Parts: sequence; C-alpha cells; structure tokens
Amino acid sequence: MGDFNEIVILDAIRRAEHLLSRVELAAATGLSGQTISNITRRLLEAGLIREAGRRPADGGLGKPRTLLALEPTGQYAVGVHLDPAVVTVVLLDLTGQVVARHRSEPAGAADPARLIDGIALAIDDLIQSAGVDADRVVGVGIAAPGPIDVRRGVVVDPPNLTGWHNVPLRDELAARTGLPVLLDKDVTAAASAEKWAGGPQGEGSFVFFYLGTGVGAGLVIGDEVVRGSSSNAGEIGHVIVDPDGPLCPCGRRGCVGESSQPRYLVQQGIDAGILAAGIDLDDRHEVDAAFARLCSLPEASELLALLATRIAKVVEDIANLLDLDRVVFGGPHWERLAPSFGPVLRKELERRFLVRAVHPFTAVGTSLGADVGAVGAASLVLDHTFSPNPSVLLLG
Repeated sequence: MGDFNEIVILDAIRRAEHLLSRVELAAATGLSGQTISNITRRLLEAGLIREAGRRPADGGLGKPRTLLALEPTGQYAVGVHLDPAVVTVVLLDLTGQVVARHRSEPAGAADPARLIDGIALAIDDLIQSAGVDADRVVGVGIAAPGPIDVRRGVVVDPPNLTGWHNVPLRDELAARTGLPVLLDKDVTAAASAEKWAGGPQGEGSFVFFYLGTGVGAGLVIGDEVVRGSSSNAGEIGHVIVDPDGPLCPCGRRGCVGESSQPRYLVQQGIDAGILAAGIDLDDRHEVDAAFARLCSLPEASELLALLATRIAKVVEDIANLLDLDRVVFGGPHWERLAPSFGPVLRKELERRFLVRAVHPFTAVGTSLGADVGAVGAASLVLDHTFSPNPSVLLLG
C-alpha cells in the first residue's frame, strides 16, 4: 500500500495543471499530511521529484509553501515502434518528453532474429548517446502490429510482416538488452501516449485513430486504456466503408484498412489522371513518394475528402457506441492527410454525434507527431510503473 501511495502522489504531481505543495497534495489525494510528508521525503531522496520554488500561503498568513515537481532525470523509459515501413526508437524522461530518437528502415524485416538484433543495438546506442545512466532506465516498451499474445509476449501473425509467426519478441529483446520489456499493440500504445504525454486532449474518454501501414483504434475510457480480454482491442481494419472498394485479403471489398492504404490511394490517383501512369505499385518507396505528391495536389482534394467521410463514419459508430469526448488522429500517414482530412472530419463528426446537445465531440490531431507509436511504447512502461491503477495492488 505504501508503494501504491507513492504512485498516487507521483501521478497527482504529474497531472496537476500547476505546481502543488504538500498541503495541496493532501487535498488532491485524500492522504494524511504525515503520509504526504513521509512519501515526498522518500521521493526526493530517490530523485523522482524536486522542490521547485515557493508560493505564499493562502491569505498571506503562515510560512510559504514549497512546491513540488517531477524530476525529469529521475527515471527514463525506452519505446520501440515496430512498423513494417519504419522502426522508431525513443528515450523518454519521467515527464514524457523525448530525450533522444532513432529511426531506420526495418532491415531484414522478414528475419525476426536479425531485426531484433538491430533493435537491441539501436536501444543501447540511444541510451549511450544521450548520456543517460543505464540504471535509471526502467524498461522498454514495444508497440507492434497485432494480433499479439500479451501473456506470452508473442507477435502472432501480423498481416504486413512476412515471416513473423509466433515470434517471442518480448523475451528475445529482454534477453538482448537486459531490461524489462512490455509488449502491446501499436494502437494501444498510441492511445497510452496521448494519455501520458498528450496534455488535456489525453484526458477523459477518447479514441485514437491510427493511420499507418494499417489502421486501428486505441481506446481510453475514463482515463483508463482499454485493451480487451486478450489485449487485442481496436481491430477496426475490416469495417466495410465502400462495398465497391478494393478487395481485401479477408475476401471482402471496401474494408477501411485496405481503402486507406497508400497503394490503393495512389492507384485511384492514377485512374483519375491526377498522377502519371507507370508508378510501380509493388515498390514501397515509389508508392510512398507518389502518396506524398498525391496528398499535396489540390486536384486530389475530392478523392481524399471521400476517404475522410468514410473514416468519419467508422469514428462516428465508435463515438456514439461509447459516448466519447473526442477522436485523436495520428500515425505515420496522418501529417500528410491532415490538411485534406481535418475540415471534412470535423464537419462530419460534429453533425453525426448523437449526444452533441449534451456535450461536444471534437476531432484533433495528435500533438506528439510521427513518433506517437514509439512515445506510446515508452509511455506503457511509465504508465505501468507510475500510474495509480488499482490492479497494481494485486501484482506480486
């Protein structure tokens, strides 16, 4: 219980809009003044918090109150986002700020052992280059495409990672780095990133709509990340948005995941005469370059607006079912799509949200940029270590 109360205090300091004194911490947490005094002393000695100035007591009477803040260098966490197109590794401090980052193409992606070796080397290089004491790194989080088996730490059969069948990614990376490792889905990690480091838009209940090599939905309900019975919640890629759309590997047409792929959008651009013919649709680099051009062309606005309308329908169903506050869009493709998507999405979702007379539903882009998956992976470690989830009391 003492450890849990430490976590409660750390979380209260982290979430506060302004610096808190010990008196204010007692009011915010319901803990006694003596408990607050004892725990903050331990946290100061451990280097997890620091004294950050003083503020006059209420009414100007009595001694000024010492204010407390998280010590950014108190602990660090590593985050790895494994995407079929890019591997991103970040180092986060205790406040959720990115201290260092590394991006690379997943060389040897079809060979899990080779790729895991490369990730382990990237983690070691990142910690050393940042000049961080390795003893202050509490663990590694991995955001991987699903489906995954969280209990065994296994990546099962991700559709866009050829050769990855029941790969024990968690344990293999732990053995190579010597650090504790957590494995979670990429969309769940992205939602965790918003909750931990996204500021006000990471509070309450929201869906994180991930646009990358695949699409997915990460859910936060009442400030808690929702994972589902097997930690595979958020598989929305096979929601049908266009019965006449592209054929999906699942055998149906018009699934939102397949309809959102750059390859399909580039093909549509060619068919509409917006892009020149001759693009090799099997060359990922060529498709990526063509996709970037497509997103920047005014002639493509109607094509992209149609996709935005279809994605809005998926978000609408989720938001109305769960009575959410907002949708946060992000992922590797969001920054390119945002100029065309943003206005359409906001208009459609404001119109379609059924309880808008009770409270608004807003659509925003992530403030964490293209690194949101990796930031989320590191946030999983910080969240697991420092968030006051009651289930912590049951852990051995």
